[in-house]
Amino acid sequence: MDEVILSMLEEYQCKTKIEYQNALREIVQEIALLGLWRSKFYEYAAFYGGTALRILYGLNRFSEDLDFSLLKKNLRFNLEPHLKAIEEELNSFGFDIITNKKFKKNESQIKSAIIKGETITQFLNASVPTNIINQVQGNEQLKIKIEIDVNPPLNFDVNMKNLLKPIPFQVKTMTLESLFAGKLHAVLARKWKTRVKGRDFYDLLWYIGKGVQPNLKHLRERLIQSEDWPKNKNFTKDDLQKLLIIKINQINFDEAIKDVSPFLKAREQATLSLWNKEYFLTCVASSRF
Repeated sequence: MDEVILSMLEEYQCKTKIEYQNALREIVQEIALLGLWRSKFYEYAAFYGGTALRILYGLNRFSEDLDFSLLKKNLRFNLEPHLKAIEEELNSFGFDIITNKKFKKNESQIKSAIIKGETITQFLNASVPTNIINQVQGNEQLKIKIEIDVNPPLNFDVNMKNLLKPIPFQVKTMTLESLFAGKLHAVLARKWKTRVKGRDFYDLLWYIGKGVQPNLKHLRERLIQSEDWPKNKNFTKDDLQKLLIIKINQINFDEAIKDVSPFLKAREQATLSLWNKEYFLTCVASSRF
């Protein structure tokens, strides 16, 4: 594996299997972003979501997926050349990883793909200690889902962010205000299948703590598209506060803690002891949006 990647991995000071998994996943994400830069992907799309917040803005939790929004609607957007660029970039740095496009039976506004490779192979290539490698099951895979919204809700703002590793390059991303709008939409409108996404609520606290003002126009567009807000009605800060209070009162925070815990370093775990309805209601009430 390339010495630059080994140096990046050392910076994480991993001690456990899950720490190595999180670190390698994040390095793969960064190289994928580099591959997309080479393929001119950011001329058409912007990076958003939890991984954008982690890699570009310093969120203190790891994240799994790479989420993007086209800058304008294009249901025929061709993802293939960009997936090829990701795969070539990863292979050039010594990863044994492939990309697969996900095909859906029905027309969807989300185009999806998977970056994947055998965990044990990536661990061996990265010179992970033998005692850690021995904990890996034979069928375990390092997987990262890529999703691109090809019919995006608009009224969001973008800027360019610099990344210096593994080499200097730039990523087009939504501004913090627009990213916050996307996260608020996830908090308010995400349809749970098996468990609450505690990661959404961890990120909510991060935004509140930073005093970020959400892009309400973009949030309204998202809520209208998901049919959670009427088209003929304005959306105000008071409306946001009311919806957050309703949602927080519905949450099982024990389940939320289980979801987010694997993505936090040990020093962050202690903050989860604060999580309950009253705590989140107080945080929302004291927020400045």
